[in-house]
Amino acid sequence: MADSSTLVSETGRSLLADSSVLDSKIIETSKENVFRATVLDVEEEMPQIETRVVLVQEAGKHEELLKALEEIKTPYIKTDTIEELGDSDSPEFETIFVVSDFQAPIFSNLCRADCRVIGPPVVLHCAQKGEPLPFSCRPLYCASMLNLVLCFTGFRKKDELVKLVTLVHHMGGIIRRDFSSKVTHLVANSTHGDKFRIAVSLGVPIVKAEWIYKAWEKRNEIDFCAADDDFRNQFKVPPFQDCMLSFLGFSDDEKANMEEMTEMQGGHYLPVGDERCTHLVVEESTVKDLPFEPLKKLYVVKQEWFWGSIQMDARAGESMYLFEKSESPDFKKSVSLLSLSTPNSNRKRRRLKETLAQLTRETDMSPFPPETPKSCARPSKNSTPLPLKQSARWQVAKELYQTESNYVDILTTIIQLFQVPLEKEGQLGGPILAQEEIKTIFGSIPDILDVHTKIKEDLEDLMINWTESKSIGDIILKYSKDLLKTYPPFVNFFEMSKETITRCEKQKPRFHAFLKINQAKPECGRQSLAELLIRPVQRLPSVALLLNDIKKHTAEENPDKITLERAIESLKEVMTHINEDKRKTEAQRQFFDVVYEVDGCPANLLSSHRSLVQRLETVALGDDLCDRGEQVTLFLFNDCLEIARKRHKVIGAFKSPHGHTRPPASLKHVVLMPLSQIKKVLDIRETEDCQKAFALVVRPPTELNNKLLSFQMTTEDPCKEDWLKMLCRHVANTICKADAENLIYIADPDSVEVNTKDMDSTLSRASRAIKKTSKKVTRAFSFSKTPKRALRRALMSHSATEGRSPSSNESFLGSRLSSTSSLASVPSPSLVSLPSIFERRSHTLSRSTTHLI
Repeated sequence: MADSSTLVSETGRSLLADSSVLDSKIIETSKENVFRATVLDVEEEMPQIETRVVLVQEAGKHEELLKALEEIKTPYIKTDTIEELGDSDSPEFETIFVVSDFQAPIFSNLCRADCRVIGPPVVLHCAQKGEPLPFSCRPLYCASMLNLVLCFTGFRKKDELVKLVTLVHHMGGIIRRDFSSKVTHLVANSTHGDKFRIAVSLGVPIVKAEWIYKAWEKRNEIDFCAADDDFRNQFKVPPFQDCMLSFLGFSDDEKANMEEMTEMQGGHYLPVGDERCTHLVVEESTVKDLPFEPLKKLYVVKQEWFWGSIQMDARAGESMYLFEKSESPDFKKSVSLLSLSTPNSNRKRRRLKETLAQLTRETDMSPFPPETPKSCARPSKNSTPLPLKQSARWQVAKELYQTESNYVDILTTIIQLFQVPLEKEGQLGGPILAQEEIKTIFGSIPDILDVHTKIKEDLEDLMINWTESKSIGDIILKYSKDLLKTYPPFVNFFEMSKETITRCEKQKPRFHAFLKINQAKPECGRQSLAELLIRPVQRLPSVALLLNDIKKHTAEENPDKITLERAIESLKEVMTHINEDKRKTEAQRQFFDVVYEVDGCPANLLSSHRSLVQRLETVALGDDLCDRGEQVTLFLFNDCLEIARKRHKVIGAFKSPHGHTRPPASLKHVVLMPLSQIKKVLDIRETEDCQKAFALVVRPPTELNNKLLSFQMTTEDPCKEDWLKMLCRHVANTICKADAENLIYIADPDSVEVNTKDMDSTLSRASRAIKKTSKKVTRAFSFSKTPKRALRRALMSHSATEGRSPSSNESFLGSRLSSTSSLASVPSPSLVSLPSIFERRSHTLSRSTTHLI
């Protein structure tokens, strides 16, 4: 049972033999799974040999291992030494040794004896899958690299390579000496060499040696797979490993950004001219010649190589991106002098002048065919020769067509240059963006392009066969429904599209590099993706203005005059619908922002008829809803008021299924109050001791008396007067009253016991701290964390049923709760119920406030 591909022979000599021959035989035996038994034909011809498992030393003490062998119905024996078994090469059965430690001396003895050795994870894996034990001529500890084919490059130390290859074999992996299409992973210690270049071109994952070591550390995890993307990506070889980069011709901001990206991608940067530099990245649009003679070992490349490497997530080949020097001024001067001194120079100059004139005429005549117009090539009944001087209506119509043609080109660029490459399958380095992010960025751009391509074709046909009676308005009316269908989904989520671009550009270097590469292309005109995507937002207003100009230059008797008016109105309807739809979308987004920001926010807050009107930051002046002086946020909706306080302890961040991390909820829900419960709104007069205060007289459905909720505004916008009018208007709409102003009452601070003077004092802050501490102490001493009032009610009901008074223990519990609550007895001006206020101070209230009783 000699193994010709073992890495360590009996004499200890390293034999770095390619295991491909032996591995190919194993794969041919079972291409789908090495854990399968031999082929069925062989089973029919060969007699069945019983498999015997020998649990060596610590493996025999593994309870889960024993259960797994029983599940797969495999007999086993336990032993501490090999000598106890005698001859293990019996023809009656096949012996498999299970060893827990592949570093132990007994493992080396078994390997020298050419015994089949496996680790406990293999047995557990087979039991989990319901498969027989595998046939492997090498020691196999686990299956974490099963069916992986690895190739190595850049390793100079043979001992290190031997160790890595041995670990790969122990985990079920296969080694190839030469790189081929069957290789699944390249383990690289250097970014140079042919193997690295081929792996990059084929999109084969390139990883560090640490990947193998970390996988071996997880060898006892049954469900672990070393090829898992999340695990493997931790050890990928960065694009600029072993690279020293310098940058020439870039602005300070661009250079700083590229230097930061270099370090993020595993490289280092040096000043221009440093001899240690391996790559000089040049901005080809600004640099025409190098300031020094580069060394032979230095790669002088365009910036596209830099961004392309980041986008591919691997170092790109330099040969495609080499920077070429421009021709020297002396050479250019000699060429120009030579051309001017020739006898035919005047003729050439005259021919060039004629060519330029012809090109100018063709540009002016666009969109008509540049060489032979249809009217000249083949006369048609529907086409008439163009007069030398066109009307003003024709000129504006021509501008409409040209702008439409340019707009279609921009949309085509967005799709072909950005969307299609991002959606392409099999990208080098994996997908740059998730599908959800791509949909968010581009939205309905393809549908908008389809509509405007048809509009452009109709306008082109109209311009080629132009007559003053041709109707331009009919073309717009023809596609008005399509415009109404395609534009709102994009315009409404345009801000979200921009936010997604900004976020992905910051968080994903490959996407940032992708944008940089395409932005430099002439099709983009050096405009960013966000700048190109704003064109659909601007297009419809631009078309409406051009149609207005065409209408001005259209005669009254022309039938297109009325059609143009209808077309303009249809565009206005589309834009109105977009604005209304956008307003609803923004309101929905604000809804979800409130839900995510307020912890414990009621689910019934979300409603299709409800909209957020105003948000107000305040401080509580009473103790009814929360502690006095606590920061409270009021969310005014069209039919309700959400009251939330600031959280004392912020919970962890929320992460959505798509990986978007939301900030933690900063507010805690207090109450969701329908506006119909607000009976009066008190505008508290401004005094030296009371600033920007107001109060709400409310009656909850479970209460018999009114309650007074008082607040102090902490922001300048909106002002108190505007806020109170806004609140009263929506209260009046809710209760179907027309006199919203009658809901506001003027009140003195003393009459309702409201004071804002001590809100920021040290004593007030200490009082609030003591109250919070007392609550914690009360709950700490409570057995069930129940409020004191509820606990007393439970004790009294229990004593009533038993027909006896509370015991001494119960009395002690009540007194202990009373004593702990006394910590909060620091005097502070708190509010009492509204009827008691007016009973005590009825003679001081003004006539307007007497109606509150």
